[in-house]
Amino acid sequence: MRAWWLNTDDTQARTELREAPVPEPGPRQLLVRVRAAGLNRGEFIIGGLTKAGTAKPLGIEGAGEVVKAGAQATRFAAGARVMGRFAGAMADYALANEADAMPVPPGLSWEEAGALPTTYLVAHDMLVLQGGLQAGGWLLVTGVSSGVGVAALQIAKALGARVIGTSGSRDKLARLQAMGLDVAVCSRAPDFHAQVMDATGGAGVNLVVNNVGGTVFAECVRCLAFEGRLATVGYVDGVLKSEIDLQALHARRLVLFGVSQKLTSPAQKAEGVRRFCEEMLPLVAPGPLRPWVDRVFSFDDLPAARARMEANAHVGKIVITGGT
Repeated sequence: MRAWWLNTDDTQARTELREAPVPEPGPRQLLVRVRAAGLNRGEFIIGGLTKAGTAKPLGIEGAGEVVKAGAQATRFAAGARVMGRFAGAMADYALANEADAMPVPPGLSWEEAGALPTTYLVAHDMLVLQGGLQAGGWLLVTGVSSGVGVAALQIAKALGARVIGTSGSRDKLARLQAMGLDVAVCSRAPDFHAQVMDATGGAGVNLVVNNVGGTVFAECVRCLAFEGRLATVGYVDGVLKSEIDLQALHARRLVLFGVSQKLTSPAQKAEGVRRFCEEMLPLVAPGPLRPWVDRVFSFDDLPAARARMEANAHVGKIVITGGT
């Protein structure tokens, strides 16, 4: 089978198309014929999901048909349509831990299913499992046009919350306002505090999703309401450090948290999937959580898809269709 790999040194992450044997599923695994896989910026950031000086199969999420199930995997039969966080999903075939697999809802295309798992599981973790966002509450999303940003917007609106989003593109913000974005802030700089306070009547927001990184971290803290929470999910600006206002942290009883799955146990991952399937999956197509696919690229065109992502030209998710 064909499989995309990522090779890194201290400064670069290069993609390589390789030939590899079709893997054999373990006792609690599924062999999935990949139909579509979502592209994720985090994989290409050295020091984030990827270590310098390593080589690994590319792809962390996908959707496809079950070809074969391990001896102890009983939830999905051959031919079942599944999606989930599948390591090495940028390939003709991938192995999936049965506990991480979810059924593809009826009416959802392969491209939409391949775009859903990572961003929506992460957004559910940020907004619900850790963020405690409630109906009527305020959410601020920096870099709201990203895949995670769009997923967070959709879930927040489904919860009945109000959303402020930042982006450097007025066109992207206008498109997201049509999806329910309440307040659009056109900026890539840490200068949105005044607009956030104006929108919230001076109270601040209950939750911030920081997709951008260290350059806006302090401004995000300034925007938090009493007992507000700040989720760090990305650092596309490459800035990994920032000052923290300890007085604000102390006096306003703030909570700062991250949402990486890098160090979570298999049991923790499985519980997150279970909660998502119970609480959010019923809201997926034809409901309010239909993934927004920016553009679909063929399997061979992965370098072009990466270029579009790194040029920040997209709104929502970029998807690669399966190779077979």
